[in-house]
Amino acid sequence: MLDQNSVNKAQYRAITHGAGAMLVLAGPGSGKTFVVTQRIKYLIEQHHVKPEDILVITFTKAAAEEMQERFAKLSAGKCNPVYFGTFHSVFFQILRHTYRFTAQNIIRENDKYRLLSQIIRELPDEILGQAQLDYSTETLQNLLSEISTVKNNGVTPQEVRSATVPQAVFERIFQMYKQEMNRNKLIDFDDMLVYCYELLRERPDILGAWQRKYRYILVDEFQDINQLQYDVVRMLAAPEDNLFIVGDDDQSIYRFRGAKPQIMLNFEKDYPKAKRVVLDANFRSTAEIVKGAGKVIGHNKERFPKEIYAAKGAGFEILTHEFPGQEEENACIVDKIKAYAAKG
Repeated sequence: MLDQNSVNKAQYRAITHGAGAMLVLAGPGSGKTFVVTQRIKYLIEQHHVKPEDILVITFTKAAAEEMQERFAKLSAGKCNPVYFGTFHSVFFQILRHTYRFTAQNIIRENDKYRLLSQIIRELPDEILGQAQLDYSTETLQNLLSEISTVKNNGVTPQEVRSATVPQAVFERIFQMYKQEMNRNKLIDFDDMLVYCYELLRERPDILGAWQRKYRYILVDEFQDINQLQYDVVRMLAAPEDNLFIVGDDDQSIYRFRGAKPQIMLNFEKDYPKAKRVVLDANFRSTAEIVKGAGKVIGHNKERFPKEIYAAKGAGFEILTHEFPGQEEENACIVDKIKAYAAKG
């Protein structure tokens, strides 16, 4: 049973939310992981949700493992088969069941570079024209990033303007890359999203089976989600829409990877009945830091309005310095560390 005295009002509202969609705005130091794990425990113990019906998605393997470990401690040794995973691990699980994919079907990073170099060498002269292509790591990285952008946004290569090679060359490279991957029965991490989306859209029977399997879905770091990931999550959550999303619109830093913070900003338009809660206490920083950070973040034009307070004391005043260069800045930081260390 959740002790109401051990949480603040915002945390309590988030943890004890029942069925339906909820948007949780959780800034740094707000006890986000605590809220997610306590909510899972609450669903199982108070709402009698089967642990195997709960899916928890986050962006990195390390974050998924940390959350799983935190929840295991809460469970006091009970075997609760809640599934914690990244988007890619969840989508690959779906593909594995349908297409019998194994780890051998996932192309390795160095093999992607090798394949792309081979494709560039084989480009016909009529496509290359006057273009001079190199095989540098930077060029290959940029091309792979542009190929990834096409896949993650669910668009055609014609809709993504290449900054690396002439457009006609990029479109042919994309086509050849896809053909070679298919011929060798290989997929990359972006393909996992594309194939999963296409599978669930085209096979209502398979979609229905996964919807029945995962009736409650919790997504962490939601501000970093891209359109394809969101579309798949929405399909999986329907028709019950027990979708509990946690994130901070002020911390979206992965636009270059296709992340769209607007998805989070528009979540309540997609789910008009969704509840919203702001975890407005910062347990990590002092009031001076929270106030200073709030002034800076307040300049963001697209954001949810929120007032964050510090659970700790006022703390030291924020000091600002300007330096003519990095060496002087580094020297000042070293002197400060030495001074603080001398004071214990």
